[in-house]
Amino acid sequence: MSAIYRLQCKTQSYDWGKLGDVSKAATYAKASGTTVDNATPYAEFWMGTHPNAPSIVLDENKTTLSELVKDNVELSTELVYKQYNGDLPFLFKILSIRKALSIQAHPDKKLGARLFKEFPQNYKDPNHKPEMALALTPFEALCGFRPLNEIAHHMEVYPELTELIGKDVADEFLQIVKSTGDSTDTQDIEHNKAVLKKVFSALMHSSAETVNKCLADMIARINGDEDTISKLLVRLDQQYPGGDVGVFSSLLLNYISMEPGQAIFLGANEPHAYLSGDCVECMATSDNVVRAGLTPKFKDVDVLVDMLTYQYGSAESRKMAPVKYGDHSLLYDPPIDEFAVILTKLNAEETEKHGSIEGPSILIVTSGSGKLSGGESLDEESALDLKEGYVYFIGANTPIVTTSDQSGLEFYRAYSVATDN
Repeated sequence: MSAIYRLQCKTQSYDWGKLGDVSKAATYAKASGTTVDNATPYAEFWMGTHPNAPSIVLDENKTTLSELVKDNVELSTELVYKQYNGDLPFLFKILSIRKALSIQAHPDKKLGARLFKEFPQNYKDPNHKPEMALALTPFEALCGFRPLNEIAHHMEVYPELTELIGKDVADEFLQIVKSTGDSTDTQDIEHNKAVLKKVFSALMHSSAETVNKCLADMIARINGDEDTISKLLVRLDQQYPGGDVGVFSSLLLNYISMEPGQAIFLGANEPHAYLSGDCVECMATSDNVVRAGLTPKFKDVDVLVDMLTYQYGSAESRKMAPVKYGDHSLLYDPPIDEFAVILTKLNAEETEKHGSIEGPSILIVTSGSGKLSGGESLDEESALDLKEGYVYFIGANTPIVTTSDQSGLEFYRAYSVATDN
């Protein structure tokens, strides 16, 4: 039985997605037959077994990837199959972002289970949802709390933030920044986090009337300023008019700019928001999102404020450091069980070999073209085409060889292996 299957994958249309052919999600979907409407926002391209947009094997039976994995233990390995109940533990995506996504965080397993039990109308499953974003094009995001001195600086430069938070909370925060803001002592750090939580809570619980007034005052004052943060604040206010408190969150959260190939990992209970650009995203299979700003959707401010870790640090510290994997590949391996991602870049007529992986994987070609063969060497007769937007499921313990045409070749491959525990 073949262990490599080409997939047809589906798009998701959300308001924040890029329109038509501008969207990488739409471009890749066209490769397997999706007709693209240039007036429609194509936000996401899903590769996996999630029931909301299941991938289909491109064969005469149109088998779903979920059925294929469920019915063939050897494609996952027995250990992975048992650990994840005959399913894939990750969902692989392409995101194409025209305007900012919501200020949000994803619960850990314990909180996810509680929210699913108590509020199933808002939280659809009991799983956690760690995720990793790898930039395909220049990419912007908010991720984690800024260093405390940066937040203190923003309170001075943007007095409307201080007005929203309130003088007492702001004064307490500024005092701890002076006294213990740079401390590495565990007790000091925990106290700093507690005060930072007060600041964030005060901001997110501000009355709609006060937010409207402070936001209008701030935007009128800074409109036309050329610094990065002021321009971001104005842009977010234009994207979410009507006084969204999430606009102010960018003064507390790190603004991160990534070039293609750079990545960030978003662990449980960490605040973040994607702002613009195209990325490859991999996540644990879950829909659990706790939102609190930059969104017309359900907001759960109390849960978000209580769940966050309040870790703080620089924007650069949020970026992942990949490790070499083969001659032309990099491995991005986040500190969770469900997935890791390999990025392979080949110049014209180069070859890359990946040895056996003891678990299932999904591969997407993001640019260029070439050939793919299962085994230790390229079999010209049975080699499969690699073209932009082509997606393949690769069964466990299948070594692969890829070679590029004159155009070069770039692909991302997400995989999962069994854990020891």
